[in-house]
Formats: sequence, C-alpha cells, structure tokens
Amino acid sequence: MASSPSKFVWYELMTTDGAAAAKFYGEVVGWAAQKSPMPDMDYTLFKAGDMQVAGALTLSREQRAQGAPAAWVGYIGVADVDQAAADLKAAGGKVWRGPDDIPNVGRFAMVSDPQGTAFALFQPAHADEMSPADVGTPGHAGWHELYAVDGPSAFDFYAKQFGWKQHDVMDMGPAGKYQMFGTGAGEAFGGMMTKPAQMPVPAWVYYFNVPSIAAAVPKIIAGGGAITSGPMEVPGGQWVVRGTDPQGAHFALTGAK
Repeated sequence: MASSPSKFVWYELMTTDGAAAAKFYGEVVGWAAQKSPMPDMDYTLFKAGDMQVAGALTLSREQRAQGAPAAWVGYIGVADVDQAAADLKAAGGKVWRGPDDIPNVGRFAMVSDPQGTAFALFQPAHADEMSPADVGTPGHAGWHELYAVDGPSAFDFYAKQFGWKQHDVMDMGPAGKYQMFGTGAGEAFGGMMTKPAQMPVPAWVYYFNVPSIAAAVPKIIAGGGAITSGPMEVPGGQWVVRGTDPQGAHFALTGAK
C-alpha cells in the first residue's frame, strides 16, 4: 500500500509512427516535439511550455508483428517501484516488464491491475522531478478515466495500492455509478466506472487540457483522427471530446466550449 497518495506523473504514446503522432498532437494539443537523446530508441518528448509532459515511443517492427496496438499508457508515481510492483502482484495484478532502470531518468515497471487494465509504475531518479501540474493547466492531463470490468472492486484495488480517496459519485442510471477520486486533498483528478458491455476490454483514458474544445475538434478531423464521442458538457462547465489519433490510439480532450 502507498505510504502517501500517488498521482499520474507521465504519459506515453505507443505508436506506429512517431513523427506523424508528433505533428497530430502538436496541432491538436499544442505540444512542441523534441527527439530524445536516448540511444537505440525512437522516442519523442512532448512539451507544454517549458515542461516535458509526455512521450511517444515508436513501436518496433517486432512489436507491430506481435500485434501491439497504438495506445496511451499512464505512469503512476511511487516512492519505490520494486515494492509497489511486489504489492501489486500480491494483490492480483501482473508485472509485464521490470522493474528496470532508465539511466538518469528513473525506474519503472509495466503492469496491469487484476482486471487486466495496463498502466505503469514510475520512480523518478530525483524526488522533485515530474510533479503533476494543476488539474486545468493547458497541455497537461486534466482527467484520468478508468473503464473497468467492475468499477467498485477496481476502486478498492487502486485505493489500497496508491492511497486514492473517494470524491463525489454520480449516478448514471443504467450505466451505473461514476466514482470520482483523488488524493483526498484538493480537487478530484479522475473517475472510474464499470465499462459498457460494448467496450471489448477495460482501459484507462487520458484527457488532455486544451483552451477550446470547439477549436480542437476540426483539428482532430483535419489531422486524420476521428471523433468517437462528444463534444459534450460535463459537470462543472467543462466540455470533453473523445477520439482516436491517425494511428488508432484513443485519447480525450477537456476544456472550455
């Protein structure tokens, strides 16, 4: 169990075309792209202002041949990756890779929760690095949404592993309850629910902040992406839209109308 509540600290796009992804998200979210100096890896860093907020890893030919899909993966910050991975495994989750070191960056593990939803654990090399920005900061992730096989038991798992606390809950009728969560201090930074029957697998969806949803929607279409739902207004006056990028990775945006 986490000694103090954890937050998402990094977002990584596994993609079939890093250059195309950089162009698409540069237009839609406003990120500046910068090639990573890491050797033997096709990795692009995305920046919002002066801060690195996400990265894109181009899948290898072997990974694509094995059916690895284009997808976003969120990294949850922990004080000790090895202990967190062991705790997760003991609680029914799976460790797919690691724990392992990224030289001069930190230590990570690729994992999934007991219901099969993938994410990552991350321990920065320096404790003061990768502190999450405020919820509404442009270019940063403003919301984290889990569509679980079973929402209530999923919340129990994440609460025990990462110290997350319940915030408000919305009754969505036949769709079930939408449980918002956070660290217990300040605003909620995500929500989770039982996935709809037509959704084939459980998944995390990450919402990136943009100044205007109305301005972002035509950029998604023009860039070769697709809208899967929305735009629609959500409680609190914000608007959201969900979509896929040109390589098929699911993402979402949140902002003013």
